[in-house]
Amino acid sequence: MAAPMLDTYREVVTPEGVPLQLPTAGPMPRALAWMIDLAIRMGSLMILSIPLALLEQFGQGLYLALMFLLMWAYPIVCEALWGRTLGKRALGLRVLSRDGAPVGWMASITRNLLRTVDMLPFGYALGLLSSLFDPHGRRLGDLVAGTVVVHEPLRYLLPPTTIDSVLAPPQPLRPQEQAAVMAFAERAPRLSAPRQQELAAIAEPLTQASGQVGVLRLYAMANWLLGRR
Repeated sequence: MAAPMLDTYREVVTPEGVPLQLPTAGPMPRALAWMIDLAIRMGSLMILSIPLALLEQFGQGLYLALMFLLMWAYPIVCEALWGRTLGKRALGLRVLSRDGAPVGWMASITRNLLRTVDMLPFGYALGLLSSLFDPHGRRLGDLVAGTVVVHEPLRYLLPPTTIDSVLAPPQPLRPQEQAAVMAFAERAPRLSAPRQQELAAIAEPLTQASGQVGVLRLYAMANWLLGRR
């Protein structure tokens, strides 16, 4: 069994020496978050245009100022203050610095201004290519600003009951394969049941089982590798 990548995690080490594993977001959830933000901004402009139309030229100038604020200042301010826009909040995403720290004003300004480059030549083509080839799904703006978009952990998910069963792997495992199995056992408690089963399916040639049975067998094999027998 080849050692698979269990997830798109970015590992950083804090100044205190504590390793953090950040589940980075791919282009699809980021695109959905952007579409939600766009709908919010366009809807707000449509609602505001009705009373502003009564103010004639002054209203037109105010409308243009509000358009600028919503299109450019909105993402910068939201990410600098709270780490996410309303769209990212809806998708459970957050912008962080590459070392796991909160994103600052300069990084937020840089990554959002560089959207003009990511949009080239059309439809965010450069940004999409960058996120597809970067192992952590970063677009050009993220690479320059030193930021990364991650999935926030689902706080309502509780760790599953401790698995005490032990199962020896049916075949000898190489060191990297052993590390992959133990990494699954370490990370899986923070994932939803469907995600656990999706990852366990990668190791189906080893576990010879699918679904929750495959998850439990991976836990049991990890216990065997850790000497709990």
